[in-house]
Amino acid sequence: MPFEEIKQSILEGDVDRTPDLVRTEMEAGTAAATILNDALTAAMDEAGRRLSSGEMFIPEILFAADAMKAGLDVIRPSLLDGEEGAKGTVVIGGVKGDFHDIGKTLVAWMLEGAGFKVVDLGVDVAGETFIDTAREHNADIIAMSTLMVTTMPLLGANIKAAKAAGLDVKFVLGGAPVNQSYADRSDADGYASDAPGAVALVRELIG
Repeated sequence: MPFEEIKQSILEGDVDRTPDLVRTEMEAGTAAATILNDALTAAMDEAGRRLSSGEMFIPEILFAADAMKAGLDVIRPSLLDGEEGAKGTVVIGGVKGDFHDIGKTLVAWMLEGAGFKVVDLGVDVAGETFIDTAREHNADIIAMSTLMVTTMPLLGANIKAAKAAGLDVKFVLGGAPVNQSYADRSDADGYASDAPGAVALVRELIG
């Protein structure tokens, strides 16, 4: 199946073949959003599972992310077609001490593809940087993630600091060790377990 070919090319980190396969699927009439969800996102979800199980390692995941981005470049114009300006602004990053980039990057790219302005701070981001950047860009959402239990307390600490600073934004949390209960205890406005869920949540929160 075409989607399986695209997924496999991403998992192999093939930055040349992936966009060609995506382009072929687009020319066949498949909707960009379908390719995004059923091929690109599905491939990165599988890459994440393989990383957790030890079947793939960080360098391979990075190659897969590059291939995914190459495919996303093909469908991005169609995803944005008909949109009149950004729907809202999202500042996103991994908290201080966490260097896991793949999941956060996928969410950032999907949000951009869905029509939001995204300011991606990368990983290992200090709480003050989230606050300053959100204020600078008049952000609607601060999205924070961590894949490490040891850095989870920073999610709530950053939210508390931002609110103490008078920042009027909503907070979205994500990452493997995070769940809805933890997000609630951290005083976040929402939690998403995957990239498509994060897009849906941001749409709901910004309204």
